[in-house]
Amino acid sequence: MHDVEPLKPSNTGWLIADVVTDSFAFTWSRTAVEEKLLALLGDPQWQPYLVFPAEYAAPGRGVEEVMPEEGRRPLFVLLDATWTEARKMFRKSPYLDHLPVLSLTPEAHSRYRLRRSTRSEHLCTAEVAALCLDLAGDDRAASALDAYLDVFSERYLDAKHNRPADTDSSAHRQLEPFLPNRR
Repeated sequence: MHDVEPLKPSNTGWLIADVVTDSFAFTWSRTAVEEKLLALLGDPQWQPYLVFPAEYAAPGRGVEEVMPEEGRRPLFVLLDATWTEARKMFRKSPYLDHLPVLSLTPEAHSRYRLRRSTRSEHLCTAEVAALCLDLAGDDRAASALDAYLDVFSERYLDAKHNRPADTDSSAHRQLEPFLPNRR
């Protein structure tokens, strides 16, 4: 996570940790790398993929599918930041240069309405994570994260415009099957 990203009320990176129990969050710094992050990237149980558009990567580094080696689980490294900050993180993190770059091709434009990118194909962090979960075969977690993002966005906009929350909205009904007491 870019250093200021967790402080933004519109940040969606935290939603991932609510849905995916074995997720990790680290603060990015241009001058220092958290040792726990380096240890995680080197852990043999994981097959890390840096999720970012391949157009920014060196030729041959981009991949479009997840194919972990035998006995390894995919580890998706997401750069949680604005697009300007994420590009800087991508360029200025040499410890990530050895990772394959998983380039996603979304079938639809972003549904995220709290901040906008200048490019319609850019997605928010939670949307990227949901696509990664889907690629890894965890359809339930991907759907739960998508539904959670919609409720989060709806609640954020309701609060911003001083409207009461509609707990019977379409977004809430989509999330309901994933709530712990509904299984």
